[in-house]
Amino acid sequence: MAQNQNKTQDVNQRMLVLEMLLTENAYSHVIVRDVLNKYNYLPQQEKAFIKRLYEGTLERQIELDYVIDQYAKVKTSKMKKPIRAMMRMGAYQILYMDAVPDAAACNETVKLAQKKGFATLKGFVNGVLRNIARDKDNIEYTSLSVKYSMPEWIVDLWTAQLGAGTTETVLAGLLREHPVTIRFRDEPEITGVDMTTAVGAVQRALAAQGGTMEQHPYLPCAYKVSGTDDLTRLPYYEDGAFVVQDVSSMLAVAAADIAGYVRQMAQKGGQKALRVIDLCAAPGGKSMLAADLLEKCDVNYAVISRDISANKVERMQENFDRCGLKNTLAEVGDAVLRDDALVGTADLVIADVPCSGLGVIGKKRDIKYHVSPESISELTVLQEQILATAVSCLKPGGRLLFCTCTINEDENEKHFAWLRDEMKLRPISLDKALPECLHTDTTREGYLQMLPGVHDSDGFFISVFEAVG
Repeated sequence: MAQNQNKTQDVNQRMLVLEMLLTENAYSHVIVRDVLNKYNYLPQQEKAFIKRLYEGTLERQIELDYVIDQYAKVKTSKMKKPIRAMMRMGAYQILYMDAVPDAAACNETVKLAQKKGFATLKGFVNGVLRNIARDKDNIEYTSLSVKYSMPEWIVDLWTAQLGAGTTETVLAGLLREHPVTIRFRDEPEITGVDMTTAVGAVQRALAAQGGTMEQHPYLPCAYKVSGTDDLTRLPYYEDGAFVVQDVSSMLAVAAADIAGYVRQMAQKGGQKALRVIDLCAAPGGKSMLAADLLEKCDVNYAVISRDISANKVERMQENFDRCGLKNTLAEVGDAVLRDDALVGTADLVIADVPCSGLGVIGKKRDIKYHVSPESISELTVLQEQILATAVSCLKPGGRLLFCTCTINEDENEKHFAWLRDEMKLRPISLDKALPECLHTDTTREGYLQMLPGVHDSDGFFISVFEAVG
């Protein structure tokens, strides 16, 4: 304990955040995970500060640069990277961290500049930040791009597709807190504990460390968790009683109505075994839910979960093993390439295709700075290739679940129309499988575009088809 206390005293939280912001060639959510794992001995409050300051500074980058530029003679675009990152950190604390006094935000940023070898700029840093602090209630924002810190081209894209009002709702929704969602598994014969007991134990463990958990309104097995950064230490995690999975991912599998399909097959005379193929499966949440649903249907089945990354496949299989999924296999596979061994064999194909990720910007805050219209154009070609592979795997009467974690008609609705019109698949109404609160005109047609701010979820596109024949 004394050793950890000494370590804690040696950690300069703001310096650590600065180093995180200056880290290149790594995804922000990976940086957060690795740093919090490395410094897991820190008190929860300090880890929360590090996470909040890093993610907030990154998320509000466009807005922060705009504000700094109002008060600095040297614009952010001309600053050296360390100074620019420090100024953003200081401005974020002043504008959004009420628990940090403005004077402390200024002083600590000045100290940071000195420690990083920029002592000659301490007057500049101090002056700009103190002016921001004095005038912060009078700052005016010139556009939605600045107000919500979103690249202008994404704002324009959504405005054209969703309308101005819905776009602002989505932009505001992306900036709200995004709790981790977990799915409790009602599989006591596998996990060794019933779901009610597991839920109670996790709630008590979270409360003891200042965290919270509440049931999600869309699904009884889904719960929103806040106030912890290490779910693996919660009760019954190692027993496989729950898995980390966003509710939109759960809803996608629910939309495929596996139980309804099994009943339909039974009415037609039944079959010996059902096969599910998940073509872009990592991190594996949909495969695991599909397996759990099939387990309850009391049928023979196999779930084949593929991903092009060997490392991700290894982690998936570890999760499958932890959860006791004996009929679910993770294997390396390129979803673009047609596999003759799988052609015409699948009762359900899950195609959660690689996408621009615009729907999960609220969790992966750096996506918006790296995606571009050109990269999306390249992605749509890849998506169509994967969907063609998915269709080839379907047996007559089999179902295709096509989904993405983005908000963009070119990646979603246009592919829906292509599958319907060119690939001759029949869309299936989602109304029987999804909660009534999610029903719309489009769910009757076979698809749903979920939107942050409008829905209690990430931005996610869900559609289900049947192979005619």
